[in-house]
Amino acid sequence: MSCSCDLQIAAQCDVFIENFLPGKLKSYGLGYEDLSVLNPGLVYCSVTGYGPSGPYKTRGGYDVIASAIGGMMHITGPENGEPCKIGTAMTDISTGLYAQGAILAALFRRHRTGRGTKIDCNLLSTQVANLVNLGSNFLNAGTVPRRWGTAHESIVPYQGFQTEDGQNLIVGAGSDEQFISLCRRMAVDYYENEKFASNKARVANRVELIKLLASRFAEETLEEWLARFATAKFPFGPVNTFAQVFADPQVRHNDMVSEVDHKKAGRVRLLNNPVTFKDCNLAPRLPPPLLGEHTDAVLREYLKFDDNSLSDLRSSGVIS
Repeated sequence: MSCSCDLQIAAQCDVFIENFLPGKLKSYGLGYEDLSVLNPGLVYCSVTGYGPSGPYKTRGGYDVIASAIGGMMHITGPENGEPCKIGTAMTDISTGLYAQGAILAALFRRHRTGRGTKIDCNLLSTQVANLVNLGSNFLNAGTVPRRWGTAHESIVPYQGFQTEDGQNLIVGAGSDEQFISLCRRMAVDYYENEKFASNKARVANRVELIKLLASRFAEETLEEWLARFATAKFPFGPVNTFAQVFADPQVRHNDMVSEVDHKKAGRVRLLNNPVTFKDCNLAPRLPPPLLGEHTDAVLREYLKFDDNSLSDLRSSGVIS
């Protein structure tokens, strides 16, 4: 009965998304080949750990494992320390964004051709794609990247510094002009030293320059440095705690938090969509649903099930 419901819904829907191990849904009669016969316009998106074929296809997908195998952890962490995972599940998130873009492109193509398609996204391929310029540098120049902490391999200075009050400030000087501006606002004349006069020279003399800058940054508090840099053209910013993030004036101006009513939790705050449309409010309209919260509504609307049909499904364990 469960598969029957799924088939009936799939025959009407635009997009089908699943993240089972490859072949699992096909064994239930819910593979792309099965559903596309019922609905040729269906956009069927599978999200897996490693792809629908190959030596790892039967492995479950986990963000940190894909990050490790895909090279991200190799380049993340302190310069002379152990590899580190990123604080949030960026491989998972990136894969979802790739899937979203692919689904929208497939829907646009269907609008022109009338045909749906099968989309495959996986964590490992996403992570390898996320190596971007570092991956290209390795493939084309044989350059092996390494961990730099907060620093940048080819721009100096471009990293974090600890202030007098134990907080951290990220500062970058992407050009010689920006470095001169940074030095003047710090009330130092390091730019007059030929060892630091160009970015090439600063990279060659990184250790000496960073030691000098770190010593100077440790002389004043974060608040004092932010005041000095307030109108600067070079990039800078504090390493914020979560409390500081949500109190930040630009974050508040960007309206990144919404409040909605939840059936069990009461009033809850949610992160807003970071994208805005000029003529449309994209803020969350509903809270995260409870397990099965909309099952009855979906089955009533799309399959015209009545109370007796829903009761039968519930008693047989098909729905909760």
